Amino acid sequence: QVQLVESGGGLVQAGGSLRLSCAASGRTFSRYAIAWFRQAPGKEREFVAGINWSGTDISYTDSVKGRFTISRDSAKNTVYLEMNSLKVDDTAVYYCAAGLIVVVQARGYNYWGQGTQVTVSS
Repeated sequence: QVQLVESGGGLVQAGGSLRLSCAASGRTFSRYAIAWFRQAPGKEREFVAGINWSGTDISYTDSVKGRFTISRDSAKNTVYLEMNSLKVDDTAVYYCAAGLIVVVQARGYNYWGQGTQVTVSS
């Protein structure tokens, strides 16, 4: 069993930065891949970035490549999403999720956090 809690969301101007954290509980956290998804109003939940248990497999959706960085600190049971050069289109609720491998489909993840709101103003 893995429990996930996101934090770090907020309101930021376009071009600004935020760092999201996904804190996990559970002794088996280090065995899981962790991904960040986001969901804007009226849109489907979409994959943003994912990292496997060892940090050797990292994926990003095209729209965030070069701007977002995912990383994990297994000693702290935490995965981070560093978001730079934020755009208005990045506005969404951001969720972290745990699964066996990094996949872009939401159904591939067994555990989800409650989400954190990111709002980017123009």
